[in-house]
Amino acid sequence: MLPELSQKSKLYSLLHRIELNLVKQTIHARCPHCGGPLHHSNYMRKPRGGPEDLPEKFLVRYSLCCGRQGCRKRTLPPSVLFMGRRVYWANVILVVVTLRQSTPCKYSKAALMRHFGMERKTINRWLKWFQEIFPTTSQWQRLQGRVSVSCRNLPSALIEIFIKGTQSIEQALVACLRFLASGHDP
Repeated sequence: MLPELSQKSKLYSLLHRIELNLVKQTIHARCPHCGGPLHHSNYMRKPRGGPEDLPEKFLVRYSLCCGRQGCRKRTLPPSVLFMGRRVYWANVILVVVTLRQSTPCKYSKAALMRHFGMERKTINRWLKWFQEIFPTTSQWQRLQGRVSVSCRNLPSALIEIFIKGTQSIEQALVACLRFLASGHDP
């Protein structure tokens, strides 16, 4: 069920609506550097791993730029669609790493490679990032007090927390993405 979820257009539609809400919140909060007004400075992405027939509006990475003379600094709103500069959709990254870590139904790297069309080194890089680098980031330092999970099992331990509190795996995945992007409590 989890692998097929990343191919549902309905999921991307929901994530896009959440994304727009996060952008509105960021614009309302104003420039974090000087308090000036924020203007759109969006750009297109070509993320991998999702359905081929997604509308072009889902491929936009919302970016904001301060409108105050002398500041003009860029601000990236939190995103549930994209995970930093990675070329795969954020939900695909979470699904692949979770499937690899989950027990007792741990997926082999070969099965994940076949299903998602990615290379072994990509999966290894994501596993290493979640196990070694992500726990040291300011993002995780800000979030870790809200959940009780072992850093060794990120992100699958997070997904499990959200599955316990929801009716469906789709809701759990969306809640986890929102939590990672903006810190909304589980």
